Amino acid sequence: QVQLVQSGGGLVQAGGSLRLSCAASGRTSSVYSLGWFRQAPGEEREFVATMSWTGGSTSYSNSVKGRFTISRDNAKNTVYLQMNSLKPEDTALYYCAANTGSGYNYWGPGTQVTVSS
Repeated sequence: QVQLVQSGGGLVQAGGSLRLSCAASGRTSSVYSLGWFRQAPGEEREFVATMSWTGGSTSYSNSVKGRFTISRDNAKNTVYLQMNSLKPEDTALYYCAANTGSGYNYWGPGTQVTVSS
């Protein structure tokens, strides 16, 4: 089992920045990668970014590339999502998720990000 605790998020004006955190605990040795996803009201959950747990390789959706940065602190078993130049369309519930090799099968509770215009 892997537990994920999220923090960060909130309300920010367009053009502002926020940082989300996702702390993993439990069987973190089984984690292959950690990812961020988001879901806006009435829409399906979409991929935002991911980072491998050991090698550090990253991947981003086209909609956030160049504005969001995923990083990790191995000592704290924590992955961050730095979000800059936020837009109203970034408003969503953001989830972190752990991939233990068979897909993203552990999910955080979600944290709200609201960007006002």
